[in-house]
Amino acid sequence: MKIALFTDTYIPEINGVATSTKTLKDVFERNGHEVLVVCTNTKNNALIYENNEVRVPGLEVKAIYGYRLVSPINSKTFKIIKNYKPDVIHVQTDFGVAYIGRFAAKKLHIPIVYTYHTMYEDYTYYVTKGRFERIAVQGLRWYARKVINYSTEFIAPSNKTKDYMRTIGVESYINVIPTGIDFSRFSLEAVGEENILNKKKELGIENKDLVFISLGRIAKEKSIDIVIKSYYEFKIKHPEINSCLLIVGLGPAVPELMELALSLGIDKEVLFLGKVAPEETPLYYRLGDIFVSASISETQGLTFMEAMASELIALARFDNNLLDVIK
Repeated sequence: MKIALFTDTYIPEINGVATSTKTLKDVFERNGHEVLVVCTNTKNNALIYENNEVRVPGLEVKAIYGYRLVSPINSKTFKIIKNYKPDVIHVQTDFGVAYIGRFAAKKLHIPIVYTYHTMYEDYTYYVTKGRFERIAVQGLRWYARKVINYSTEFIAPSNKTKDYMRTIGVESYINVIPTGIDFSRFSLEAVGEENILNKKKELGIENKDLVFISLGRIAKEKSIDIVIKSYYEFKIKHPEINSCLLIVGLGPAVPELMELALSLGIDKEVLFLGKVAPEETPLYYRLGDIFVSASISETQGLTFMEAMASELIALARFDNNLLDVIK
């Protein structure tokens, strides 16, 4: 089967949708299918087509931390898709590149599968800045219902997402299919004990230190401020324990979170390590003892699965999506 995957974010970007799409592509190919990935070009304004990847240029929307909005009508991209002759189109995101996918499905008269990865109601403030929030939420719900009804098949990655869809009036059949993860990447053998020791030495972490780690996009909806404040409380209650909090990733909330750590007097113990390459994330997980997250905006919690595959304790803020992840 020839499958065309459409996504607004793809590797080397680090986020759940990019990781899910790459995992899906790899699994399809291991099972003998051909896959074309249509995604955004985050580096320049050129249309790039190589290695069965079509990277489409778009306008950067800085209010949504680097998101690129591409035109739904792109004759060059459509020509590539048409010549590829896909049997099915699978849309992983909701705007931008997704429009190209829906346009192609309609013009080529082929089925379209839609996976809902992102709880957009948790992100409206990036655009509304708190104004007309209710109208924005109602608009998103109307749009979701419309797009889902248009799709041949609809996939939710968790029961939490399925339940949300029912509450906003979606009546279509919902397939609950969690994103798979290649856990072998996170084994101690794959990472290497020597690599772990060298990275700890580079960061000034002693083997006896208790290491908390937060990994992912650093943005308001991830509630990392709660993690930092909770770590501060831990330091107050347990001054006898040498510890640190590693925050791995990039995002718009970095400056205010650094200021928060400074104001609490724990800026020496809270280390902001910045963005790391996808192939390095297993190493960074292995630096920690406890994975911490206060986010309740996840649809399935991939980082929790990765952390547990890395043999970390997962310390989570309760969210329904974790009922199928953490026992």
